[in-house]
Amino acid sequence: MHDLAAGVKRFQQHVFPAKAELFAGLAAGHRPDTLFISCSDARVVPELITGSEPGELFVIRTAGNLVPPYAPGPDGVAAGIEYAVAVLGVSGIVVCGHSACGAMTALAESHDLTSTPAIADWLRHADASRARAAAGAGSAPTVDALVRHNVLAQLANLATHPSVARAANRLTLHGWVYDIPTGAVEELAPVGRPAAPAA
Repeated sequence: MHDLAAGVKRFQQHVFPAKAELFAGLAAGHRPDTLFISCSDARVVPELITGSEPGELFVIRTAGNLVPPYAPGPDGVAAGIEYAVAVLGVSGIVVCGHSACGAMTALAESHDLTSTPAIADWLRHADASRARAAAGAGSAPTVDALVRHNVLAQLANLATHPSVARAANRLTLHGWVYDIPTGAVEELAPVGRPAAPAA
């Protein structure tokens, strides 16, 4: 905690004064253009990777950058997506996976998760990712392959959310994979607009 407190002090003394005008404007609200869904991994910092200023990204971070398919009931991820799309009016959504993802490693290597039942339950949202990756590999997928297939599966899950379907005519979806050791960002296909809701 000492390091965090020292960081706050540096922010208040050096960073905040240099951006005081920006923060004054943000005090009244924010209009980010992009919803950025990434892994909770401490090595993945969306604002740093994209060179974004405060207020430019609306960020949701989950273990494995997982987006559960829409289902009625309380869901923090669904609420964040709905707020970004329906209230803030973002025009783009990025689902960003990354190299050496712990969640995807656990799945690819069939780690024993019996002592961490909450993690095991959460990673069931990647079942479609595993099925996609296994079909593509013809055998047990590598971590890298699973990371990529997982991004595509989460984009498909994202499209099940009513707020995303209703905004299909103005939203563009992107799948990215960030490589930690090189800083490279790969954009995956398919990208584009989600399916429009049925009339």
